[in-house]
Amino acid sequence: MLYYQIIQSPCGEVIVVANEHGIVEVAFQQGAAAVKLTADYQLANDDAPKHLANAVQQLDEYFQGKRRLFDLPLAQAGTAFQQNVWHALTKIQFGATCSYGQLADAIANPKAVRAVGSANGNNKIAIIVPCHRVIGSNKKLTGYAGGMGIKAKLLMHEGADFKP
Repeated sequence: MLYYQIIQSPCGEVIVVANEHGIVEVAFQQGAAAVKLTADYQLANDDAPKHLANAVQQLDEYFQGKRRLFDLPLAQAGTAFQQNVWHALTKIQFGATCSYGQLADAIANPKAVRAVGSANGNNKIAIIVPCHRVIGSNKKLTGYAGGMGIKAKLLMHEGADFKP
């Protein structure tokens, strides 16, 4: 069973989805990134896993400027390569950015820049797995499922150095 909760953020509505193992998705509910709720999704209730409420609280703290790190179980499905990239994303500090090449270097696979970009684009756990911190080597913003405006807002919120 997938449980979800929708929260309001300075960037718009955010949906947080969890199963019994961990957080499976965090997405902005507009544009291409919007989660299509199906019968598999149930609004959070007393049966929802505790980590769903914890994720909502931690995201609220993030948007209030009170949290820089997340401490949540994650249950995002992906290949071993994708999991490796997503784990590396969690090591990018609040307020820092890196390029796709730097991320490829971080996973000890410097020739896999395009594959790293693809894995980054397939990340379903926005903010908590901070794919928004990956920018071009020229410090310019690159694509983001939530939209470039939201990516810029998140990076400004964190005080990151980038070129809009």
